[in-house]
Amino acid sequence: MTDKPTVLVTGGAGYIGSHAVLALRDAGWPVVVIDNLVTGFRWAVPEDVPLHEGDIADQPFVEGVLKGHDVKAIMHFAGSVVVPESVSDPLKYYRNNTVASRALIESAVNCGVPHFIFSSTAATYGIPDESPCREDMPTRPINPYGMSKLMTEAMLADVSFAHPINHCILRYFNVAGADPKGRSGQSTAGATHLIKVAVEAALGKRSHVGVFGTDFPTPDGTGVRDYIHVSDLAAAHVHALEALIASPDENMLMNCGYSRGFSVQEVLDAVDRVTNMTIERKLEGRRPGDPPALVADNRRILARLPWAPQYADLDTIVTHALGWERKLGERGA
Repeated sequence: MTDKPTVLVTGGAGYIGSHAVLALRDAGWPVVVIDNLVTGFRWAVPEDVPLHEGDIADQPFVEGVLKGHDVKAIMHFAGSVVVPESVSDPLKYYRNNTVASRALIESAVNCGVPHFIFSSTAATYGIPDESPCREDMPTRPINPYGMSKLMTEAMLADVSFAHPINHCILRYFNVAGADPKGRSGQSTAGATHLIKVAVEAALGKRSHVGVFGTDFPTPDGTGVRDYIHVSDLAAAHVHALEALIASPDENMLMNCGYSRGFSVQEVLDAVDRVTNMTIERKLEGRRPGDPPALVADNRRILARLPWAPQYADLDTIVTHALGWERKLGERGA
């Protein structure tokens, strides 16, 4: 038995959520998952972790899960995450990310859940005035995805003021890689994450990799991003949970990244290096809503949490992503 309280992971059958479930279990936390399995996979949730299939916007359903498992903390990953899609279908993003999050937060308040960790994004910064991005810089999202997340951040701040619930907002930069033990990884068909797309191309699942934008004000003209290994990100969530419990009157807002940016071309060079082959690159125009560069200033999280990244190496991230992609091929995915 454990004296640790039960944690609800929403979206726990998805990419980042499933890694958080693994990190929590590895650290001895009891876990329960809610996922509607629209983009998640039942097999991504370990057999000994209860999985409730449903929607976080369904408050009677969610409150039944919270009470039934005596949940004391929520890690909220459920939502829609494709930036170009948010531009073409904004209402989907405000429904799935903002309206549904509002319902989940109300369910947490109704059930007396004292701790809430929110999966936010660097897209809240928009096109930052300087790089790296600090948490105290202006938030000016340039796409509905970023705005839908920023609105949830604002709700959490207001709710924590009005109710006995504290929160941690983690703004992710570009999440990549896969569980080093091969238990989970990015499995979504048609994913838009660069490293996922590149390793698919390396294994013949795609004919090429599109490079969207070659005229950005960056060293080689392609977009620069801060790539964080998904297992390092999951570990940050466990540390954040411990910090919320230890400091119930404190709310936190922290970037999750390595403070090191790589351009699209540099990432593809790394994939070429790891695979010892050359991926075909097709140069295309910019996508709407893409900023030139997004790199994290991670000094705050390093100072506040005992978080020490284990996989802050681009070739390692690519190697783990490639290993997972091969495993998907073996299982016919």
